[in-house]
Amino acid sequence: MRTFKLVMLVLLGFAFVLAGANHFAMPAFYERMMPPYLPWPRGLVAVSGVCEMLLGALVLVPRTRVAAAWGLVALLVAVFPANVHMATHPADFPEFNPVNLWLRLPLQGELIAWAYWFTRPVKPHDAV
Repeated sequence: MRTFKLVMLVLLGFAFVLAGANHFAMPAFYERMMPPYLPWPRGLVAVSGVCEMLLGALVLVPRTRVAAAWGLVALLVAVFPANVHMATHPADFPEFNPVNLWLRLPLQGELIAWAYWFTRPVKPHDAV
């Protein structure tokens, strides 16, 4: 694996591990993000936090990398409604500039593309 891609892989993995841990450090914030039509906000925050940490760690393991990267793609798609909820209800998030809430939406696509980059198996000559 080329050095740049390896660095990006490590950043991706650690970013998701830290983001998942943050679900447990600041659960009330993540519960506010949950659209009201979804049941069990506390449980969903915990499940998404565990998934982020687990997938972030597993994407760093060569044997589980491809499956974990697909899991991250699926997770990012699954949590997108929470980001839309934030953007469409800026009064519930006064600590953020409403424009920034909208700017986060295309960022989700970038995160999906970043995770998708690692869904391709590494060729033997690219292996670390």
